[in-house]
Amino acid sequence: MTARLRFDGITKTFPGVKALTDVSFEIAPGEIHALLGENGAGKSTLLRILSGVGKPTSGEFYVDGELASFKKPESARLAGIAMIHQELQQVPNLTVAQNMFLGHQIKTAGGVLVNRREQEKRAAEALAMIDPSIDPSAPIKTLKVAQRQIVEIARALLDKAKIIAMDEPTSSLTPAEFERLATIIEKLSGLGVAIIYVSHKMDEVFRICHRGTVMRDGKVVGSVDLKDTAEADVIAMMVGRELQHEEHNSFVKEDVRVEVRDLSSAVTHVRGVSFTVRRGEVLGIAGLVGSGRTELLRLLAGVDTIASGTVHIDGSVLKLTTPRSAIAAGIGLLPEERKREGIIPGRSVSVNMALPSFGKFSKGGLVRHRAVSTSANELLKRVNLRPFQIDRAIRLFSGGNQQKAIIARWLAAGSEILLFDEPTRGIDVGAKSEIYHLIEQLAAEGKSIIVVSSELPEVIRLSDRVLVMRNGRIAAELDRDQLSEQTIVAHAVGDAGLKTKSPQQEPSHV
Repeated sequence: MTARLRFDGITKTFPGVKALTDVSFEIAPGEIHALLGENGAGKSTLLRILSGVGKPTSGEFYVDGELASFKKPESARLAGIAMIHQELQQVPNLTVAQNMFLGHQIKTAGGVLVNRREQEKRAAEALAMIDPSIDPSAPIKTLKVAQRQIVEIARALLDKAKIIAMDEPTSSLTPAEFERLATIIEKLSGLGVAIIYVSHKMDEVFRICHRGTVMRDGKVVGSVDLKDTAEADVIAMMVGRELQHEEHNSFVKEDVRVEVRDLSSAVTHVRGVSFTVRRGEVLGIAGLVGSGRTELLRLLAGVDTIASGTVHIDGSVLKLTTPRSAIAAGIGLLPEERKREGIIPGRSVSVNMALPSFGKFSKGGLVRHRAVSTSANELLKRVNLRPFQIDRAIRLFSGGNQQKAIIARWLAAGSEILLFDEPTRGIDVGAKSEIYHLIEQLAAEGKSIIVVSSELPEVIRLSDRVLVMRNGRIAAELDRDQLSEQTIVAHAVGDAGLKTKSPQQEPSHV
C-alpha cells in the first residue's frame, strides 16, 4: 500500500540552529499517527513544512506517492492537507459557515457577492458527517471549544482533506469532550483520512493512536506500534532517559496557614466555600470545567470581588480587594491562561520574573537592573530554566519554561501561599516531571499550595488532600487514602451514593 504521507530526509536549518536533521518516516491511509517529543524536538517545524508555512533546507516529502512542495498554505490546503491548531484560528463574530469558508468564499453567479445560502448548505453537509447538531448559521463565538474544533474538522472535510494534523487538540476539553473527539477521529480514520496527532497527554495518545514517531533534538528517534509498546519506553525515547517513578511525598505540618470561611463571589457562581490549608500541604481542587475551581483561585488571588465570607492567613483576617493586596499577603497565582494572564510575551524572562517585586528592586523610583539580574540568576537556576538566557524574550521559551519563570516570580516575591491553576497544561512530559518536583520542593520548604487540575492522575499524584467542586460549592473533601479517579468523578458529577467526609455536601437533586 502506498503511504498517504512519507517524509524523506527532511532537514531544516535556521541561522545558527539545525531544527530538523534527516527526518524520515511514513503514515498510511487511515492511520492515526502520534507525533511525539518534548517541546523543541522539532514537531512544529516539521508540521509547518507540511502545511506550506516553511520549506525544508533539504529533503522531500510525498503525498500518495507524489512529490509535494508547497510555497504557501493555500497550496497545501488544495492538496488535501489541513492543520487544526491548539489556538483555533477563527473569527468570533462570523458564523460557523463563514468561518468554514474563510479565505475561499463561494460567490454568486456575478462573482461579486458571497453566496451565503450555498455556503451554509455545504457547511451543513460537512457537519452532518461528524456532528449534525451544530448550526452553520450560528455565530461561532456561541459554541463551546469542543464544538469549535469540530467545525475545524468539518472545514477540513469540505476541502476533502487526506491528511489532518491536530496540535494539542484536547488542551481545553473535558474527558467527555475528548471521548467525543476520539469517536470523530476514529470515524475519519475509517474514511481513509490520515491523522497526525500531537499531544503531551500520553493516556490520550495510547487510547486513540495506532503508531507513533518520537522526535528528539530535531531527529527521529524511532517509530513504534503503540499497542506493543509501554508508555514508559515511549517517554524514555522522548526525553533520552527514564523518568523517576512519580510517588507522592507528604510534608504537611500541623499548623493551619489558610482558613477560608463561607466564601462567595460577587461575579461568579462560587458560593459558601469553606476549607483550610496547612503549612507544607498540597491541596488539590478537582471538578468538571465550570465547577468553580478557577473562580475560587481568582477570589483568593484578589482578581475577582468577594461578596461575602472571610480569608484568614495565620489566624488574621485578610482584606482581599485587589491582586496587589493578595501579593502583599504572600499569595502568588500561576494562572490557567498563561499566555494571556501570566506573562508579558515580548519582555525578558528576568523582567517577567520581577514583575510583582519591582518595589523591592527599586531605589529612588528607579529599578536597579543589576539587582534584578542577580535575583534572576539565582532563582531561574533553581527552577532549571532552559536554555539559561535570562535576557531572552519569554515568548521564545517553551510552555514548561514559562511556567518555571512564573514559579520563580513568586519565589522572588517571597510568597508563602501558591495557587497553581492547570500547572502542566500544554507542556511536555519531561517539563511536567520537573514541575511536579518543584511543587514538592516548595511544600517541603513549608509553603502552602493549592493545585487546580483537569488531569485526575495529576491531582492524585500531587495532593495530600482533595476538594471536589460542583456548581460553585465543595461537594466532597477526600483524604489521601480516599483518592481515586472513580471517587473524584462520582462526586464531580453528583453521585450521592458515595459516603465520604463531605463538609458541604449538596442535596442529591442538585
